[in-house]
Formats: sequence, structure tokens, C-alpha cells
Amino acid sequence: MDKLALSIAGEISLSENPGASLKKWREIFGITQTELANFLKVSPSTISDYESNRRKSPGVNVIKRFVNAILEIDSQRGGWVAKKFKMQTEIEAFEIIDFPNPINAYEFCKKIEANIVTNKDVLKNKRVYSTTIVDSMRAILELPANEFIKIYGSTTERALIFTNVTMGRSPMVAIRVTELKPSVVVLHNVVEVDKIAKKISEVEKVPLVSTLLPIDEIKKRIKEIAKNNH
Repeated sequence: MDKLALSIAGEISLSENPGASLKKWREIFGITQTELANFLKVSPSTISDYESNRRKSPGVNVIKRFVNAILEIDSQRGGWVAKKFKMQTEIEAFEIIDFPNPINAYEFCKKIEANIVTNKDVLKNKRVYSTTIVDSMRAILELPANEFIKIYGSTTERALIFTNVTMGRSPMVAIRVTELKPSVVVLHNVVEVDKIAKKISEVEKVPLVSTLLPIDEIKKRIKEIAKNNH
């Protein structure tokens, strides 16, 4: 198994809720229960039973088959999800914190004391699997435009938290010109949000929020979500 496969398999094996972890990775790769079942030549109910923990925890062979299956299905589609994941690097311009299970985007915003600027109704139907805290200035200076995709890590269902911004226009313009859209954009320490940023948010249907909470406290609360969200 390659590094990505081992990473996924290791997370599932060590998870306190392996069913939820199986479901998380299947959804990250955009694969339905039926697609996965057909590939593995099992019934969709078998996949459902594993994901809901109605069956005993999957053993090594089951996890190996599952991981190989989602990677092979992704490969047949062009391998885009795996490529995005493998492109993720340790760049100081941003920091990624993943969650074992998704959290509702609206609840996530409440935890970081964010003020909802646009798309409140959309926000309530979004999920957050991960967060990326982006130092906007460093990203502009250090992250080539064609590598902006790296801030999305393994899934777009994440909160992008932009620091070192004035009114939030630049982050929203960057999102506007890319095909990938996050679950929510968080502007840090922005009192008055740019009108064009709001307009882009509304057109792209990407919820835009702001928070004045100190960044260290935001990181602390996000890590608490990651720790407790099993």
C-alpha cells in the first residue's frame, strides 16, 4: 500500500468509531454506498452495516479491501481526489486540522464565535470535515497560484480561515476563480467586510463569516473539536 493508503487505513484502524471513519473516507472520495458495494461485490446493506457499526469492527483484510477500492474507483475517474491529497504539503502559509467526523458548519461557526455575514441558510446545510488556517500574506508571497489547491487538503468540505486580511476581498476573489469551493470562509479580525467579497460569496453560495476571537483561541477550540468529535 502506498503512503496515502496507509494513512487512510491507519486512521480507520485506530479510530474509536471505525464505521464513521469508513463513511468519512467514502464520502471524501465522492463514492456512494452502491458504487462501493458493486466494486467490492457485496450488498449495499453490508457497507451500511459497517458504517453504522452494526457489524463488528472491520478487520485488517476488510479495511485493506475498502481502501484499495476507494483508491481504485478514484483512479478510474482520473485520480483527482488522491492527487489533491498527495499535493498537501507542510507550508508555513497554512495549517490544516482534520476532524474524525464532520461537524455542522453552523455549529462550527458558533464554536469560534463567528458572525454570519452571508448565506446563513446555506451554512446550516453544510458540513465541515477539516479546517485550513491560511496566512493570507504568506500565501500570496509563498504559494504559487497553481498550488492554491493545496489549502483544500483531502476535501473541499472544510472551513477556510483567512488571517492577515483587511476586508476579505482577496480570499473571495481567489475562491471565485477556482472550481473548488469550501463549506465556509472565515475572515479573521475583520470588522467591516468588503462589499465585493459579500457579492462573490452570494453568487458562489459559499457562506462568509467573520470572527474577532484571537487566533490562538481559535486553534485551541478547533483542536478540541478534533479531539472530542468521535
